[in-house]
Amino acid sequence: VQFVESGGGLVQPGGSLRLSCVASGSGFTFSDYVMTWFRRAPGKDRVPVAAISSFSSSTNYEDSVKGRFTISRDNAKNTVYLQMTSLKPEDTGVYYCKGPPGPWGQGTQVTVSS
Repeated sequence: VQFVESGGGLVQPGGSLRLSCVASGSGFTFSDYVMTWFRRAPGKDRVPVAAISSFSSSTNYEDSVKGRFTISRDNAKNTVYLQMTSLKPEDTGVYYCKGPPGPWGQGTQVTVSS
């Protein structure tokens, strides 16, 4: 399975971005998998920030993004989204998605800076 993330960019503090991640390949059913967004901040390890169950019945968020980020998915499009609002400089990093087994994608860079 391959993952292609997009939607990142440079945004001022307090701004918003919507990230997308498309999973492609053969031999998997997207809706069978929990999908997770990860962030790798500069100089730090990659950590999970949000996860969503197979049919969107439950979501989980890292404490620092609760109330600001919303994860969602469209199983018909093999796509998971991350709506990011009230962005802070500490949200800066490369964002990746993961679910079915497969290599990490290239990620999408989010930079929050004035």
